[in-house]
Amino acid sequence: MTTVTYKLEAFEGPLDLLLHLIDKAEIDIQNVSISEITDQYMEYLNTMQELELDVTSEFLVMAATLLSMKSKLLLPKPPVIEWDEDFYMDPEDELDPRAELIQKLIEYRKYKGIADHLRGKELERSMIFSREPEDLTPFMPTVQENPVEGLHTADLIKAFQKALRKATRRNTVARIHRDEISVKDRIRDVVSTLHRVGRGGKVLFSKLLNEEMDRHEIVVTFLAILELMKMKQIRCYQDHLFDDIVIEWKGDESIDGLQVNEINY
Repeated sequence: MTTVTYKLEAFEGPLDLLLHLIDKAEIDIQNVSISEITDQYMEYLNTMQELELDVTSEFLVMAATLLSMKSKLLLPKPPVIEWDEDFYMDPEDELDPRAELIQKLIEYRKYKGIADHLRGKELERSMIFSREPEDLTPFMPTVQENPVEGLHTADLIKAFQKALRKATRRNTVARIHRDEISVKDRIRDVVSTLHRVGRGGKVLFSKLLNEEMDRHEIVVTFLAILELMKMKQIRCYQDHLFDDIVIEWKGDESIDGLQVNEINY
């Protein structure tokens, strides 16, 4: 008993199978014989059926197409039809039934070659193992920035002249003359004002001031009133909150009895 072993390759479709048969026969696609390729194709399908392999519909459609093309080529050519001198039909001018199939095979071979090339690139790249990039900034040399980068000579001259002007103003000494007034003198002025209104007279604090006084004179006036209150010569009060301060004289008629000599500021 003889045992026959079949080894069938897996094909992606009928065009893949036809291209395999053509390459196996070592013939040019342009010169393919429909009769031979059809016989080989049908033999392959019969082998698949014998092995109870699943034959998809697209393989059967291609088988029907090849059988149709083979039958057309085996039929005798129709006679030459001559209508008149201007119209003539030659059977050789009819379209070759192989043309469309050959064009499909050429396109399929081209894309299959591209797919094989990309598959090879994928396999080649899969053999390369890479890692994520690391931050190498700490290992880079530190480059000090130039503080005068982008400046021109004219800019440096302007900065130098500006510094000279600042230095000149800094060295300028200003002498300020201030008219000093003591608390003792201001007490005498306040008492004189109160004496003009008599004992029990009242004067508003704002009346002791005028617009020509500076801050120093206002402060001295306020200190003079505090000293008079300390000596119990005047009484100060307000009728309402935030009203003007009312100064009332409570001392003697003369100012000689005031101990203003003890005040040294």
